[in-house]
Amino acid sequence: MKRVAIIGSSGGNLFNLGGKQPKLLLQEIESQCKAAGLEISAVQFVEAAESMDSAKAATKAGLWHLNQFWEVEKQMEGTLNDVNHEASIIDRKIEQEILAGTIDALICMSADPKGANSLAIKAASEKQIPIVGTGGTSMALISSSGGKVIATSGTTGTTNRTRAVSFVTSLSKHWGLSYRPVLGNASQVNGSSKGTGLKNINIRGIMMAGLPGFIAMAIILALSQIPGLSAFDKVFETLIGALPVILSVIAAKQVSELDEVSIVAGVVAGVLSVNGGIIGGIIGGICAGLMVKFLFRKFVEWKFPMTTVNIAAGGFAGLLSGLLVYFFIGPVALAAGDLIKQVIEQAIAFNPLLAGLLAGLLIWPAMLGGIYHAAILPVVLLEMEKTGNSFLGAVDLVSLVMVAAGINLANIISPRDKGEAAVAAPGFLINVGFGTFVESAYPFMFSNKLVFAGALVSGGVGGAIVGLFQVRATAYVPSVTAPLLTNHVTGLILAMAAALISAFVITFVVNRVYSMKSKA
Repeated sequence: MKRVAIIGSSGGNLFNLGGKQPKLLLQEIESQCKAAGLEISAVQFVEAAESMDSAKAATKAGLWHLNQFWEVEKQMEGTLNDVNHEASIIDRKIEQEILAGTIDALICMSADPKGANSLAIKAASEKQIPIVGTGGTSMALISSSGGKVIATSGTTGTTNRTRAVSFVTSLSKHWGLSYRPVLGNASQVNGSSKGTGLKNINIRGIMMAGLPGFIAMAIILALSQIPGLSAFDKVFETLIGALPVILSVIAAKQVSELDEVSIVAGVVAGVLSVNGGIIGGIIGGICAGLMVKFLFRKFVEWKFPMTTVNIAAGGFAGLLSGLLVYFFIGPVALAAGDLIKQVIEQAIAFNPLLAGLLAGLLIWPAMLGGIYHAAILPVVLLEMEKTGNSFLGAVDLVSLVMVAAGINLANIISPRDKGEAAVAAPGFLINVGFGTFVESAYPFMFSNKLVFAGALVSGGVGGAIVGLFQVRATAYVPSVTAPLLTNHVTGLILAMAAALISAFVITFVVNRVYSMKSKA
């Protein structure tokens, strides 16, 4: 196993690009080293409370090292002058280990070749062990002093992850080691880093993560309906155009897991995918995520400077993916989205009462069968893309959230067994206060078939009223504010009240009968 030492400081430019969070920075390097089978045998990292470009001897600072348990931790805090003095002691230890042959490479970040890191760098130059690092000035000094620098770059445009991947990729290639970057959680050495990123594609996850953007749009729509606030109409139109960008960024980040680089790629792709609607935005983001991951690895393998790797991978991936959607995929994606919405509109137009009834009856089985998040929620968001609210969103709010609230309320007032009220109360508060957590009703539905049947009936009743009035609305907002975000205030209030009261009465009666039988 090859052993490496990490030396340097929070730096000048590096300070604003991860250097002021040494623990996260060092953990990322540690994660990548483990993936390559490298051992970190020494750490000497000086953390300053401000950029080294303006730091003084009295600036507050800390010193990070490798403790006896081989864990990175902060050894001491004090002034920069005191910390540098203590760092020189570690510098001498690293020098001795390099000369003894127990350290095989140096990873330098904004190191100080003439001060706190002088001995280690001098020993590394004498032994000609490979050196990788960032920090234009320091790396130039290391190279000019005879150090065997195999990869160097400035810090501009880099992140903790991209720097760490660059370091370890260069060392792995130098030693002929097999290495796949860890692009997931830094604490995971194996997993999503392997492969192209296809396994990371999760349409449901992308949609759910983008939900806040849709809710924000619904709020703006409601504000625009208030007399005197018609200026919000333009804000609403702007937000509609932003939705594909939001989903593109989320998709690119989830697929590539390269943080800022993938975010930039996602924004570029999303802006060019607007003409494809939210489906186009998702496709553009997925393509950008896959491409940025591929290009990033290739550019690192080709030994591009790290700054160039970030700029080129993020820029080209976003641009190429966006152009693909703009010229080819966008029109098809937009047509597909419109077709789905037209099917819903035609069903409502054919028989709104029947459409609402069926939707209300089937939404609980869909929820329990995993179909809701996979199919219904994406359709809700497709509806909201143009109008800011949704027919299925109204059914969601009425037939799921209000029914769950009614079941929970009945178990607060008249529980079957001791302790059920305590379980039902938090669920009811979340149902009413936040418009979500319908799963809170599961324990009561699963423990009694009549309660489950009551949920279906109540969902159907509420859905029928939604259909009767052709209500559009959304869940995931406080229930008391939901009527403000609908196209038909009276219809939504009636539907919400009917579903809640129906579920409450049925559950209340079932619980009372159960209690009477138990006492008998």
